[in-house]
Amino acid sequence: MNTHIPPVDFGRRVLVLRRRRIAVRLQWRSVVVCAVLAVLIAGAAVLALMTGSYALSPGQVLAALTGRETGIVHDVVVEWRLPRVAAALMFGAALGVSGAVFQSLLRNPLADPGIVGFSQGSYTGALIVILVVNGSYVQLVGGALLGGMVTAVAVYVLAYRRGVQGFRLIIVGIGVSAMLGSLNTWLILKADLDQAMSAAAWGVGSLNGVSWNQVAIGGACIAGLLLLAGMLSRPMRQLELGDDAAASQGVRVSPARLGLILVGVALTATVTAASGPIAFISLVAPQIGRRLTRTAGITLAPAAFVGALLCLVSDCLAQHIAPTPLPVGIITVILGGGYLGYLLFTEARRRL
Repeated sequence: MNTHIPPVDFGRRVLVLRRRRIAVRLQWRSVVVCAVLAVLIAGAAVLALMTGSYALSPGQVLAALTGRETGIVHDVVVEWRLPRVAAALMFGAALGVSGAVFQSLLRNPLADPGIVGFSQGSYTGALIVILVVNGSYVQLVGGALLGGMVTAVAVYVLAYRRGVQGFRLIIVGIGVSAMLGSLNTWLILKADLDQAMSAAAWGVGSLNGVSWNQVAIGGACIAGLLLLAGMLSRPMRQLELGDDAAASQGVRVSPARLGLILVGVALTATVTAASGPIAFISLVAPQIGRRLTRTAGITLAPAAFVGALLCLVSDCLAQHIAPTPLPVGIITVILGGGYLGYLLFTEARRRL
């Protein structure tokens, strides 16, 4: 009895094994990078809880966090400083993941929710609630989410031509962002002086006055959205290969892209409702995370950790770099603007 045994393709097996080893190595590198970033975040958080007009020692901070310290130390750490630190970490992580989603979808390192108009849409919705409705914080969250979602749908529909291309989406988003910026300026100019000054200061992006109520509501929304982003991470990576390649692997291209856009917009809108639009973290964090992990594409976890660290450090600088506390958005604009100039310079040199 003759049985035909197909020849073993050793070359193909070696290639598959090599790719698996590279993938495992990159995964371990991402885990190590995220662990190091987590340690840095913990150290920065303790430092932020220590510093201020009422200086504390690390032992006092840990005692207050564990309930072994009462009185003024407990109030300073738990009631005054900890909500701000928690907000900085959550909002930074949300902005980092939002930027990673859009940079992956548009396959452009300069893609940012602010550039394509989604941040402006959230800001418009929040301004309407503040200046016209004079609503509560829950209504503010709803207005920011609704404004961001309506803007996302409008940009998506206007950019749709037998599918959505990244370049067309960016161009349409820039135009929509410019129009919404003019509308926001008009709303502030038509408001009362006190409301206009408050809205203008809030529009820079600030964590001043963040309470546990805002942290709880925003944290619950962000946790759910981060879970959805994690569930969509595999289709996101496949979409980086192109629509045809993603479709051949079983990805429903249009629903997956629309779902990722909505998750990214919702993350940005949640942060905007609580603190105003904090610029540049969603642009910078994914690229720093990609360079640290040395991956070919954008990954969500490093972007979240880098975003949290950047927002926390920027807020610490904003509180103590000047005689009076500054909005965190001023520091992120300075840091992000410098990084944007560096990124444009390196991209220009690479094309020469």
